[in-house]
Amino acid sequence: QVQLVESGGGLVQAGGSLRLSCTASGITFTVSAMAWYRQAPGKQRELVAKIRSGGFQNYAGSVKGRFTISRDNAKNTVYLQMDSLKPEDTAIYYCNIVGHDYWGQGTQVTVSS
Repeated sequence: QVQLVESGGGLVQAGGSLRLSCTASGITFTVSAMAWYRQAPGKQRELVAKIRSGGFQNYAGSVKGRFTISRDNAKNTVYLQMDSLKPEDTAIYYCNIVGHDYWGQGTQVTVSS
């Protein structure tokens, strides 16, 4: 049974930082590409960042230079380091296994101005 558990969200002021974590089980993590998505109220879910099994990363233009995705294969965990946060980053953030319709419960990130 595939399970994704996100954590690390919270309330932060603009300019602050947060680090999200997502621990996966039920998959062969080392060969899986992983991604972070977000969904703001009234908007569609959008891709934030992706990391391939070999470590190659892709970012949405809106977060490039501010967010960093990384992975620890020994812990079956993918991270999203978010710096210089802006109010428009406010959303529920979800972890995803690329190419599969598996999602975690999400973690709320709220950035106040």
